[in-house]
Amino acid sequence: MIFVKKNRLKHSLVGLSLSLLVTGTALLSPHNASAATASVAEANVSATVSATSLSSSRVASILSTAKSYIGKVKYRYGVRDTKNLIMDCSAFTQMVFSKNGITIPWGSKAQASYGTLVKSKTSLVKGDLVMFSTTTPGKINHVGIYIGNGQFISNTTSSGVVVREMNSGYWKDRFIMGRHF
Repeated sequence: MIFVKKNRLKHSLVGLSLSLLVTGTALLSPHNASAATASVAEANVSATVSATSLSSSRVASILSTAKSYIGKVKYRYGVRDTKNLIMDCSAFTQMVFSKNGITIPWGSKAQASYGTLVKSKTSLVKGDLVMFSTTTPGKINHVGIYIGNGQFISNTTSSGVVVREMNSGYWKDRFIMGRHF
């Protein structure tokens, strides 16, 4: 028998390929080793399964893509015209993620249901979506991408695509949640 401590698995969740790390142990015989991935994922109830973060190279690519649009995109609410670079905040995040092989829906509220919930600003990691309330307190109506050091990039009504501070000024008390991929 083969003793397996850790297996890397691929799992498709809502159109996204997420790497899953299965920890724990499972005993596999040589004749069923080819089915190890599926068997461990489906049958080993005692195993702990948790989503891992995007690779650092993919996060770097997402941030590079987002930053490449600074000063080039015009904001227009409810618009998703990527060809002419006229779009709202969620169309911007959707386009950036799409260019990096990740499919997310259009709309800040719809994007708030993808990935893993991040409740605290201090738990954010680079590449997370960040959701804000710009009108009604507690109501998500703006989304951006966390770039680290308390900053995020988004397409805004006032300035187009820009980097902003989350912990001071206008955005300080408007953070609602993050979503980690």
